[in-house]
Amino acid sequence: MSPTNQPIDKLLQQLSEPARQAMSRAYVPYSKFHVGAALLDEHGRIHQGCNVENGAYSPGNCAERTALFRAIADGCEPRSFQAILVVGDTPGPISPCGVCRQVLSELCRPDMPVVMTNLKGDQAVMTVAELLPGAFSLEESRMEDKEDER
Repeated sequence: MSPTNQPIDKLLQQLSEPARQAMSRAYVPYSKFHVGAALLDEHGRIHQGCNVENGAYSPGNCAERTALFRAIADGCEPRSFQAILVVGDTPGPISPCGVCRQVLSELCRPDMPVVMTNLKGDQAVMTVAELLPGAFSLEESRMEDKEDER
């Protein structure tokens, strides 16, 4: 699938409100740090995600991964997504954490736009590949193993 042909302004208009709605549903009793995400699939459907914390900390999940996992559970094919928008109450545009960047690199196309915003309307846009250059890939490591066997 080719990258979305939609201009960033159209993506902002389409995804900002669903991301903010998701942000309002975040379960963050410990950090009080609400984050929301809205993921656009190839059929124009929007999958929302919010961060969900847990008292044990590591079982928590970020908004970006929640949206991606929800979309996969809803039947979307990996790498079929058009864009994701992330919003948080931060001084500048919120950026996905390292774990989310790795998940994005596996489930999304390298050229998919990641729109990072905040509640003030600041924005930054990068592709998945720009967010995580040299991303780890089991597929690539398996190919290297096969080459080594020769």
